[in-house]
Amino acid sequence: MSEFTFEPTGKIFAEREALLEEWTPEKLVGRDQELKQYHAALQPVIEGETPSNIFLYGKSGVGKTAATRFLLGRLEESAEDVDGLDLHTVEINCDGLNSSYQTAVALVNELRDPADQISNTGYPQASVYQFLFDEIDDLGGTILIVLDEVDHIEDDSLLYKLPRARSNGDIERARLGVIGISNDLSFRNHLSSKVRSSLCEKEVSFSAYDAPELIEVLRQRESVAFRDDVLADGVIEMCAAYGAKDSGDARQALDLLLESGDIAREENVDRVTEDHVSRARERLQTNQVIEGISNYSRHGQLVLWALCLLEERGETPARTREIRDPYEELCTQRATDPVSDRAVREYLAELETLGITNSTQHNRGKSGGKYKEHELNQSLSSVKAGLEELIGTSP
Repeated sequence: MSEFTFEPTGKIFAEREALLEEWTPEKLVGRDQELKQYHAALQPVIEGETPSNIFLYGKSGVGKTAATRFLLGRLEESAEDVDGLDLHTVEINCDGLNSSYQTAVALVNELRDPADQISNTGYPQASVYQFLFDEIDDLGGTILIVLDEVDHIEDDSLLYKLPRARSNGDIERARLGVIGISNDLSFRNHLSSKVRSSLCEKEVSFSAYDAPELIEVLRQRESVAFRDDVLADGVIEMCAAYGAKDSGDARQALDLLLESGDIAREENVDRVTEDHVSRARERLQTNQVIEGISNYSRHGQLVLWALCLLEERGETPARTREIRDPYEELCTQRATDPVSDRAVREYLAELETLGITNSTQHNRGKSGGKYKEHELNQSLSSVKAGLEELIGTSP
């Protein structure tokens, strides 16, 4: 076995971390309208008034969390110069916290000393809430609690109690504001009216990035992340075009630029080219397919495989019933009984939600009825590579 050693190349990246999700720029670009609304909603804090409760919503990767960290950072800096304003911010990501109880425990532990934490079990919910309100009042001043990915909380209890804590007498000394952030555009509609009226006191909707806005975002990161003259002409524009095509997701565009740089460094070349972008997109799409369907049932994977076969033949977009024949052939090869038409439709709907396929609804009226046509939303080669890794044989 050859000996592997590690030595810095000094090529490609100047500060690779600037392309990572946790990096917060000094200025947020491409979100002017959203920042203006968000800034206005936070203005009561700097006036020494009770904070508004704010609800942010929009698809993943459109800048909600970045805007929050950016503006709260500015707000904290400004608050230091205001006499009598004692500001604290607490941020919790609710991914993995499925209940109000778990979220309240996480907040208590975030506010407490590490040596005085509470466990996730063993306490009545009312006791955990009392712990939380006591910590908030003991801290005092103005407190902003950020609940990122708040749609993961499956019950309304905490979302009702926190925004109303002061008016309900649960806290007396602190001024509390709640900022809820959701990637689920329909989450607000599922809230009870009493929760919606308090949690969504101020709302800011984040639209998807378009290509020019993504170019702004990528140019800003390029100036920090890469060494001079490393990116060839067209690389930024190509990453932005793909990002705009993929639902206007800045995170995907940044991941693509990062992966392109990584491939160039792997090859020990001096420049990142459009060819690196193409290969990076292929690699990321394959990883997305694998991640999306790795825990999928075997029949869901076979439905996707059947769609790949039709794509190879140039027979897509295809109706659900047209996918049925190749799917049944694959089931025969695998010595397994096919599932129902309804189950196939459900698998196709899930694949669309994962961003792996795209479906179009058609309505031909009384003569033709309603039906859907399906096609791949990722490159055929990346989907085949993902299926090959999971199933063992590509379509």
